[in-house]
Amino acid sequence: MNGISAAFCCQEETERGFGIPRLTGYYVGPMTREAVLDSRQEILRTAARLFQQQGYDATSMNDVAAALKLSKGGLYHHFQSKDEILFHIMNHAMDITEERVIGPARRISDPEERLRMLIRLHIDVVLSVRDREITVMLHENHPLPPPLRKRINGRKKDYIHFVEGVITEVQRARQSKAVVSPRAAAFALVGMINWIYQWYKPEGSLHGEDLVRQYTEIFFTGAFQ
Repeated sequence: MNGISAAFCCQEETERGFGIPRLTGYYVGPMTREAVLDSRQEILRTAARLFQQQGYDATSMNDVAAALKLSKGGLYHHFQSKDEILFHIMNHAMDITEERVIGPARRISDPEERLRMLIRLHIDVVLSVRDREITVMLHENHPLPPPLRKRINGRKKDYIHFVEGVITEVQRARQSKAVVSPRAAAFALVGMINWIYQWYKPEGSLHGEDLVRQYTEIFFTGAFQ
């Protein structure tokens, strides 16, 4: 069981919006691998919510444990530090990006349509209420330990390179004069979309579909003259 010998019994109450049983703090015996994974996911989702609401620095391991109704020892059984939790949240945010943006975009053969879909899907992910991991990754600049920071930064660079490659293909297909380099365009596009969470209000005049249409128009007008 990967050295995990303790478990925490589940109540019927669930974390709102996720449908995963809430952990309690009394010992019931060894956990199955699936139960361990579910418990870790619940911890990460709860921590992501707290980091989003309170900020990383203002949230303690005690806060996370209390929100889960879990003893501090039970929390440390799964994660040894707040840095480790933040790393796994950020890593999962990159998993979401790969699954919901890169994967579907790759399946589109036409470069221009692939880029339009990438813009749409990236905006959808940033605006998604249920994907708090994305907001945490975009907002928290807390320096992870160097080995963990290197892994996250490596995945971010992979995404930038993917976007850059798609832009290069569009410029080539359009026989663009390429006044704007694909690298600069990729950083501009990703930064423009990632910043939406800072100002976007669902009750405001701009809705998701408006953003997709206008951001696509802004980018295509500027990058492919």
